[in-house]
Amino acid sequence: MPAKKRSPKRRSVRDMMLRGFRTYKQFLGSYEGIATNILADRLRKLQAHGIITTERDASDGRKLFYLLTAKGIALAPVLTEMVLWAARHENTANQALVRQMQKDKEQFLAEIRRRWAENTIRSTGI
Repeated sequence: MPAKKRSPKRRSVRDMMLRGFRTYKQFLGSYEGIATNILADRLRKLQAHGIITTERDASDGRKLFYLLTAKGIALAPVLTEMVLWAARHENTANQALVRQMQKDKEQFLAEIRRRWAENTIRSTGI
């Protein structure tokens, strides 16, 4: 059975949440691959829906950082359940991540939220 295509929007949020991606180049270099026009469109739509926000790099004003908003991080339990569902029904590549989620889902989510809060504080200079 061929592998199913994942939603580019869901991948972007997942990569921000689980892999710590923050730059366009990181998203573009993801092992799953995505066309530049599709990535740009998805990031614009996620921003328009309030799931992500952008921030200019202080050292290079041309470079943008993409950050999850509170609305975006609220998707963590949903994405966690989707990963666990996929692991039960498909051959999932990242078994270490799945085991971590299965072992203590609440601890896993708490760590995701902690990292998000830390990145938010760091990026706003609070």
